[in-house]
Amino acid sequence: MSASTAVSPDATPEGSFSIATGGPDIRPAAVTLRDVTVGYGDRAALSHVDLDVRAGSLLAVVGPNGAGKSTLLKTMAGLLRPWSGDVRILGSAARVHARKVAYLPQAEAVDWQFPVSVGDVVMMGRYPLIGVGRRPGAADREHVAAALRTVRMDALRERQIGALSGGQRRRVFLARALAADPDLFLLDEPVTGVDATTQEELMDVLEAEARSGKTVIATTHDLLCAAQRFHQAAFINGRVIAQGPAQLVLDQRLLAQTYGGHVLILQADGTSALALDDAHHHDEPAGHEQHFHEGG
Repeated sequence: MSASTAVSPDATPEGSFSIATGGPDIRPAAVTLRDVTVGYGDRAALSHVDLDVRAGSLLAVVGPNGAGKSTLLKTMAGLLRPWSGDVRILGSAARVHARKVAYLPQAEAVDWQFPVSVGDVVMMGRYPLIGVGRRPGAADREHVAAALRTVRMDALRERQIGALSGGQRRRVFLARALAADPDLFLLDEPVTGVDATTQEELMDVLEAEARSGKTVIATTHDLLCAAQRFHQAAFINGRVIAQGPAQLVLDQRLLAQTYGGHVLILQADGTSALALDDAHHHDEPAGHEQHFHEGG
């Protein structure tokens, strides 16, 4: 994705948004998907996906529930095999460079009752590098300690993960990803369900990783966070609707195109926006709410 990529304000005849690209982005590609279709059983979750993510990008993947955001990350991580198309991760087929990729699932996918400590969880990020049958060495322990310090969880290293708050759990699993020292982070809702301070601190960590040349791809439902803290955005709903600068998450027509059906835009100051799936109908919008409907 070029740093100067932009979405045209005019929709194409098919209803998707066209892309206008400025100067070339000479950074190497961290992720490239070409005409990728993937799904579960006989149901396609994503169809004909084309996506380019350059090294050092901080990319937000946005879209409604069930849009295929998690499926996209799992496909990049090599956990799902695409039905068709080509997936290139760090220049090779998915999983060829698995040790250079850190995948963080949604919090709901984790067994929080498993009897393991914070330090043990973070050390799991080192296991692919340590190798089967080998014990962690001094370098591994230092990586774990540094990751815990980065997310401010070093004081709780011995605590059982089930005793942590939601925000603390997200910090621990981000620390696990950091301990792996990857070139590519694939993070599913890394800042969902945390307080504002924790969100800002975790985003500071992700921004620092991107500045160091690492690539960060994260799904999020927080559109304001996406607009303010990410560099780029990919809009997903069964396919790629558009991709471009993160500020485009405030584009009302693009949000309506991505969220489909009804989308509720809340505007407080003319620049901030929040999109919610709007399952109900209004004859007259109240206050600063604007409702967009299919075909409207």
